[in-house]
Amino acid sequence: MASSDEFQTRLEKLDSEFAEIIRRIPKRGSQEPAPFWLHFEMIERYKVLREANIEAGMNILEIGCGAHAITTTVLAHLVGDQGRVVTVDIGRWRFVEEILIQAGMKQRVIPLSHDATKLPLQYECFNLAVVVHGIRSFRNESTITQILKEMLRLSPRIFIAESLPIAKTKAQKAHLEMYNLREEIFQARTGEKDDIHYLPLEKLTKLVESAGGEVTDSMIMEIDQPHFLACVPRVIVGKIEDEKIRENLLQRWNAAYEKLQQHGEEHLPVGIVKARRK
Repeated sequence: MASSDEFQTRLEKLDSEFAEIIRRIPKRGSQEPAPFWLHFEMIERYKVLREANIEAGMNILEIGCGAHAITTTVLAHLVGDQGRVVTVDIGRWRFVEEILIQAGMKQRVIPLSHDATKLPLQYECFNLAVVVHGIRSFRNESTITQILKEMLRLSPRIFIAESLPIAKTKAQKAHLEMYNLREEIFQARTGEKDDIHYLPLEKLTKLVESAGGEVTDSMIMEIDQPHFLACVPRVIVGKIEDEKIRENLLQRWNAAYEKLQQHGEEHLPVGIVKARRK
């Protein structure tokens, strides 16, 4: 579990400029163990994106900013005042502007609400295209491949980072057990998959290659920090209409939640794939 003391310790290990950005963003809620969950997620993105070789002044395409602009905020910091981040999402914009304003990064970001499988941009106009912890929201391999093709069409280089289905500790196993319920829960609630199971690194590289990318590097990064995003609220599971499916998922949710309470939740290793257009 992540305490305020642990959060402060991790802040002290960051470069001073990025640490100041993190400090500007208020806590998200007040209850332990996770009032700093958003900050921990940004710290993780910062660690991952240091492998992307981002330089000040770059123009970057980000696919999937999500409701909290987690990766977007870090990218905006890395490109500096002269750089720009065009961030794409089809609908998850709830807190994006608020958080970018708090972080002082709003002027560096151009939001684009659009389907990422066919972007309204005609020419290569980015130095780098990234998707960080977004592959799992693309629902199926066909959609993943099409989005990767768009990224490669608009940028000569792409950078992908995604959690891997690797659990070495009890806290990682607790995270993975709870997370693996998400796909079934969302499909039972809406009829469509979301938050698909984490893909192995080998599968991620094959998808990049099938989209026309030449993999230049791949690696597994150990994160070594708490994580808070596996759990779907129990009330959502309770709203599943099919009684048999609902009761099965509630039983499995209860068992997974008990393990989260017992062991905590730890970030899984992250797979990183760097590629260039063939």
